[in-house]
Amino acid sequence: MASLSLKHIYKKYLGGVVAVSDFTLDIKDKEFLVLVGPSGCGKSTTLRMIAGLEEISEGELYIGDTLVNDIAPKDRDIAMVFQNYALYPHMTVFDNMAFGLKLRKVTKDEIKRRVEEAARILDIKHLLERRPKQLSGGQKQRVALGRAIVRNPKVFLLDEPLSNLDAKLRASMRTELTKIHQKVGTTFVYVTHDQVEAMTMATRIVVMKDGIIQQVDTPQNLYDNPCNVFVAGFIGTPQMNFVTCTLDKRGDDVYLAWGKNAVKLPADKANRPELKEYIGQTVIAGIRPECLHDEPAFLANAADTTIDASVEVTELMGAEIYLYLSFDGQEEATDGKNIIARVSSRSTARAGDTIKIAIDTSRVHIFDKDTEKCIVH
Repeated sequence: MASLSLKHIYKKYLGGVVAVSDFTLDIKDKEFLVLVGPSGCGKSTTLRMIAGLEEISEGELYIGDTLVNDIAPKDRDIAMVFQNYALYPHMTVFDNMAFGLKLRKVTKDEIKRRVEEAARILDIKHLLERRPKQLSGGQKQRVALGRAIVRNPKVFLLDEPLSNLDAKLRASMRTELTKIHQKVGTTFVYVTHDQVEAMTMATRIVVMKDGIIQQVDTPQNLYDNPCNVFVAGFIGTPQMNFVTCTLDKRGDDVYLAWGKNAVKLPADKANRPELKEYIGQTVIAGIRPECLHDEPAFLANAADTTIDASVEVTELMGAEIYLYLSFDGQEEATDGKNIIARVSSRSTARAGDTIKIAIDTSRVHIFDKDTEKCIVH
């Protein structure tokens, strides 16, 4: 088992392209760390530098206490699980899982013991004599994991391993991967562009954009306390609504105002010292879809935080409904985009209706318009 330490890691290509910039992070022993971000943000490149498949342009990479910049991939004691499984089609499941051990001259009895133990953990003992073409996508994924597990590596690296699976199988494999991590007790570094995977499996998440770390935190803290507009918009489904508005002081109260709309901030948020210098200025308000309510009970107690909105589209999701809303000042405040409310399936709102929406302003995030950094949560 091992921790990882990345110190000021850079990846630069010919022509001055910087894929990863000043990546500094300590990964704890037995942690399940997820690198998440849009395509091209540098997360897979970072993983490949840890594996030794990409050369580090600058910086230092430690596995445990060992500097591994110049150590070959085979000698780093890591195991990598790829997106396309990379199984040998002419070999049985047993031989696929045993292949790396045979190269290391492990004894036949030890190979058999390790493969059968991994197969038991992954529930694939009944598949050991089959070949990859006889397996489903989920079974192939388990074999690829088994091939990594038998080596007892210090670190597991997983590069979007669930992206080829259908939605139902992805959901079940997320749970299985979490169980495997708990059973194996090894450090996992996992790359995905799917924030649902990140939120459900990680002990900590690294959010990346353009090769730069934006924020590192637990899933709940990322959701509740995003450091900037990018992180706030990337984490959460549906994504956070952003409304460009003015921070308006009226008597002793502070309002978020746009178009003909104005919603009052609670006193504890309005009186925050970091917010006072923004009075009269344009800011970005971030509002999660679940903080918009159409229930009569909520509306009755929210006279100062209610706006009128037109329902353009409704999406029934089973236990809830997504309402796509337009409102006064929409073009300027949201670049013409609808705001999305996530409401109970008991809602009677339908496309074409004009309804009242109450905003839970105690949970509104306020961002600096120019730097896009969070001012208050």
